Amino acid sequence: MLTRSLKDRLASRLMFLVTFSSSLIVFLIALALYARARPILTAKPLGELIFSSSWHPLKGEFGFYPFILGTLWVTALAMIISIPLSLLTAIYLAEYASARVRGVVKPLIDLLAGIPSVVYGLWGVLAVVPLIRDYVAPLMGRSLGFIPLFSAENLTGYSVLAGSIVLALMVFPIIISVAEEVFRSVPDGLREASLALGATRWQMVKHVVIRKALPGVVAAIVLGFSRAFGETMAVLMVVGNVAMIPSSIFDPAYPLTALIANNYGEMMSIPLYDSALLGAGLFLLLMVLCFNIMARIILRRVLREEW
Repeated sequence: MLTRSLKDRLASRLMFLVTFSSSLIVFLIALALYARARPILTAKPLGELIFSSSWHPLKGEFGFYPFILGTLWVTALAMIISIPLSLLTAIYLAEYASARVRGVVKPLIDLLAGIPSVVYGLWGVLAVVPLIRDYVAPLMGRSLGFIPLFSAENLTGYSVLAGSIVLALMVFPIIISVAEEVFRSVPDGLREASLALGATRWQMVKHVVIRKALPGVVAAIVLGFSRAFGETMAVLMVVGNVAMIPSSIFDPAYPLTALIANNYGEMMSIPLYDSALLGAGLFLLLMVLCFNIMARIILRRVLREEW
């Protein structure tokens, strides 16, 4: 009996140690980035780094504002595209699709998650960029040219929209898989009770299944957002990589991930250049952390209002 109790305590402490170590990795990464980015943070005011638009390393000017906005534009548009389509697909697979259809579609969706990002990037260069350049932008420019958001001047196809479409496709399998499992985990008794009260199938899904599965749905969206926020190769190949503030979804952009991938390892003899790039990585980590915190706060408020 004593041996079993001792084994239980040892197993509990071992699992706690593993869990604590996994959580500690995030702080170690942040600490390492801060240590390497400290020279640029002490040499330049934080407000100048974040809100300056001038990026001229040879002159000692490191303004991250265009790169931060480029990251936000591409990620936000990708999530606007992917969230409705992913959730509707997950609802169909969980609530409407037959076992045969689900057995065919699910492996294909899982296959999307395993495709290397460079393949997505190549597909974006060969298919998405020409489609935007030759068809989408000219059509929207003619019909909605008076709206600045859709201006298509000097269009090359390498744009915020191209990067967002590629990112949305990469996010699909994550949100669909997690959300579908969450929807299917809702007890059948809740569904049957709702239908017995006279609700239609869609009313049952809307008012029972989605509400019950809301925490899991938010978790799926956060996972998808984190993947989109940190994706590098596919975005780098189709977004244009021009250090400018986008004013249209057809303008090129330069996300922080592409900035780091394109420049790290080169021109390291320039003072503060290495520190500036690692500072970009620190900003990226903090942006993802802030989004996760805001998502948890919003979720708690929603659940508090419901209950």
